[in-house]
Amino acid sequence: MDRWRKLHGRRLDHEERKRKRLAREGHKASQDAQNLRGLRAKLHAEKRRKEKIQMKKQIKAHEERNVKSSGEEQDNKTPLPTFLLDRSNPTTAKALSSAIKNKRAEKAAQFSVPLPKVKGISEEEMFKVVNTGKKTHKKSWKRMVTKPTFVGNDFTRRPVKYERFIRPMGLRYKKANVTHPELGVTVQLPIISVKKNPQNPLYTQLGVLTKGTVIEVNVSELGLVTAGGKVVWGRYAQITNNCENDGCVNA
Repeated sequence: MDRWRKLHGRRLDHEERKRKRLAREGHKASQDAQNLRGLRAKLHAEKRRKEKIQMKKQIKAHEERNVKSSGEEQDNKTPLPTFLLDRSNPTTAKALSSAIKNKRAEKAAQFSVPLPKVKGISEEEMFKVVNTGKKTHKKSWKRMVTKPTFVGNDFTRRPVKYERFIRPMGLRYKKANVTHPELGVTVQLPIISVKKNPQNPLYTQLGVLTKGTVIEVNVSELGLVTAGGKVVWGRYAQITNNCENDGCVNA
């Protein structure tokens, strides 16, 4: 199923159908609760009970923005006067809903490598059919890559007659803005090669630059040295942005 989705994408009304299916779930649960009998009814009721507990917890977390709680327990070794025994300093804490926590985690994961989520790209989105020209328009076997690509300095195109994939000049990149997470610096470095595109081995071969692609960059300018004293030449980096939208490669 995943392979089919990567190759052909989803239906145009997929999101709408999914939304409607979720909207119908409440009706389905209600109907089951009314009509099920015996063991199935017991299992269904147990499942619903657990779901409701989770829902109540979530609602409570949403409502309780500020939660007052008593301060940390003091050591019993230090004696307190009688009038202070029942007194505790209240502390105010923020109870964040799980949705907000998830959103924050996703935002923090934007620059953590490897990336936690990479959206699949279908072949219909990646390639445009080229059907101009005397021979091509009859069979339409040529494809134009619609995403940014990297080709080496010594790259030469194949003869037009035998060329299968066309990589437009305007969508070719040679440099990437690489952020070093520990040092907290961003430098523009030349790309050496495309090591792996998680979408498809074909995209790796073509040097397509999409979000999540692992590239090798030239770090000789930074003066990094190994333990043995040798200068580090190339390092791996992972692309963290959608290059076709931003007009640059961030890694």
